[in-house]
Amino acid sequence: MKNVQHYLKVKTALWLAVLFLSLGCKEKSVKVSSSNVSDIEALNTAIKDAKPGDVIVMSNGVWKDVQIKFRGKGTKDNPITIKAETAGKVSIEGESYLKFGGEYLVAEGLHFQNGHAPSSSVVDFRINEDEVAFHCSLTNSVIEDFNQLHRDETDLWVQFWGRHNTLSNCYIAGKTNRGPTVRVNLEGIESTNNYHQIVNNHFGPRPRKGGASAETIQIGNSFTSMAPSYTMVANNLFEECNGEVEIISSKTNFNEFRNNVFYNSEGSLVTRHGNYCIIDGNYFINDSENTNVGGIRIVNSGHWVTNNYFFNIKGESFRSALAVMNGIPKSPQNRYNQVTDVVVAYNTYVDCVSPWQFGVGTNISQKDVLPKSEIRSARAIRTTVANNVIYNEVGDASPVFEHDKADGVLFKSNVIDNQGVDFNNFDGGIEAASLELKKISDNIMIPTGIPNAVEPYVGFDFNTITKDLFGNSREDHNTIGAVVNADVANPNILDKSKYGANWYSNVVEVKEPETHTVTAIDALQQQIDAANTGDVITLNSGVYELNASLKINKAITIESPESQRAEIVFTGSEGTPVFELNPKGLLTLKNIVLKGDSKNYAFATLKENMSNHFGLNVSNCDISNFAYALKVYREAFAENITFDKTNFFNCENGLELSEETLDKGDYNTEYLTITNSTFNAIKQNVVDYYRGGYDESTIGGNLLIANCTFTKSGGHEKNRILLNHRGIVNVNIKDNTFKNNPGKFVAVLWGAKNNEHSNNTLSNSGEIKVQENLEMTLMY
Repeated sequence: MKNVQHYLKVKTALWLAVLFLSLGCKEKSVKVSSSNVSDIEALNTAIKDAKPGDVIVMSNGVWKDVQIKFRGKGTKDNPITIKAETAGKVSIEGESYLKFGGEYLVAEGLHFQNGHAPSSSVVDFRINEDEVAFHCSLTNSVIEDFNQLHRDETDLWVQFWGRHNTLSNCYIAGKTNRGPTVRVNLEGIESTNNYHQIVNNHFGPRPRKGGASAETIQIGNSFTSMAPSYTMVANNLFEECNGEVEIISSKTNFNEFRNNVFYNSEGSLVTRHGNYCIIDGNYFINDSENTNVGGIRIVNSGHWVTNNYFFNIKGESFRSALAVMNGIPKSPQNRYNQVTDVVVAYNTYVDCVSPWQFGVGTNISQKDVLPKSEIRSARAIRTTVANNVIYNEVGDASPVFEHDKADGVLFKSNVIDNQGVDFNNFDGGIEAASLELKKISDNIMIPTGIPNAVEPYVGFDFNTITKDLFGNSREDHNTIGAVVNADVANPNILDKSKYGANWYSNVVEVKEPETHTVTAIDALQQQIDAANTGDVITLNSGVYELNASLKINKAITIESPESQRAEIVFTGSEGTPVFELNPKGLLTLKNIVLKGDSKNYAFATLKENMSNHFGLNVSNCDISNFAYALKVYREAFAENITFDKTNFFNCENGLELSEETLDKGDYNTEYLTITNSTFNAIKQNVVDYYRGGYDESTIGGNLLIANCTFTKSGGHEKNRILLNHRGIVNVNIKDNTFKNNPGKFVAVLWGAKNNEHSNNTLSNSGEIKVQENLEMTLMY
């Protein structure tokens, strides 16, 4: 009996203990409050008083010069939230930023525009080194054109620190200044093993920067490249992300890139430093003839590249569909490690130019001008390329292009339809077959008809590749290529409503340009200011005397009748231009005669604060008696500058784009094109286009001079070179005539790069010299 009583007592005690613990473990009910704030003082007070579950609502309107330090500690189930009264109606402008410090904090519905950050970041997942963010997120928000005033000033638009932070459902576009758009930092133990999420965003156009440090996403840096990150980049749309050759630069270990769409983006997803990345289920789409659109570039060890689809990728070398680089033996931490132990399997390539390129970046031929520590001679080893499909509508003699030998690569069970053109099959590792394309959408064409005899190669851990591009299982019926079954619905990967902020669209309705006629010079600036972007202003024939610069800050065309061209005589102050090219000023000038007073300029950018790009397109014009025909100052950048059927004469200086002398790889325009034009009695800087600093992954700018005539020009050039284009990677001088130009050289071409000349006529004008290796200052 005593034993029974003792048992009942123990049982009761245990039951009470369990009941007590279960009640104690229940989370206390949270009293949620919502507060509306209309200025920064009220917002700061609300942040200070916020409790888990609270929602702080920012009133609709413009919030200018607000530096928001979002401190607090929410919980997983009850975060603290700052949100717009109406998503997209809270405009954060001026010198503003948002910094997170704490746990489980959410900001949503904000629109950053018309300003720039007064610190190193627009959105920062820490306030200072002691206040770092964990489990915080920015969502359903927009950052656009939030640029520093100076192109060389570095900032980040989103900067990650801490762990488990998220950037989701945002639209981010328009960065023009130095620095990646998004960076994940790993300095400090609290920021390693971070498991950040960058998901469901729309990264809209990032224009060409004209130099390095313009990635859309950078994960880590050279100094933390051996650290584990575990950042996930998934389900994002990258549209026209053209800042530089790297769209994504992965510089840490164990990152994953899944189900992203890279659309018409000039560059590549690059495993720049770090190891063990997973690149799975991504689309790389080019729907144009653009030869700069790229795919995946591989550096370092242990990466798996699987189930990806490449369409019409025309980029080569650094921008090829698959670029496997040579490394530097015993590489410094900030350079290029050898590629080892990489798997490239179950991918599909449709109409890509030489899609597999190995030994990319080899520079053994430049050993005379480079230190030994820069020579990239270490070829890829222990790398497997298996179970891939290539379809070429036009046969390719080099589907595998060897810049250096691919003797450390194992090719197995790959199939190509090369339209009967012979190719190196690498000991049977690439088999020819006749395939057909099944159209899923305009940009998704799936090769079908894989021969039954081609069995998928089963390498080590290949059993972990369990799904295909569309998420179908590979277990029951596996086949090579990115897709096991082409009978699928259109995935609508370019439906922009699937990405970014749900209240924002970057689709702009195209408006027909309006034409405005101007008959008096004093009305011209007024009409420029009143016109809409893209409009045309017509000057009636006649002579117009102008004494102040015309400010161009939008896309505008100014023209006159071709048969009776208008003439502008400019008497503005010394050093001022007829046309002052401001940020976003894209000028097209047609059928105009410009005359100066020998001290002023025809075209010039602002001397500073060129926070956005400009552009210039001149045709059928006469330009004479100026100190400079074109003057582009440092930190100004144009994607295109074009002169066609234009005559330059009696100017002290011609086209001067040579102020990027910091030798950081920058230059003033991506494309300088001069065709069917004449240069007569231009004393110096006839064409001066400069890029300084050795950076092998910068593959611009681009100079074309064709069908032009140069006479009696360049006499005041100290270096005795008529056409100066030092450091410009792509130069083509063809079909020109050079007469009586007092110099030693017409041009000095960089033979190791894409500098070429052809069919030029030289008379009493020196020579065109090819210098194979151009010695340049190292950027690193």
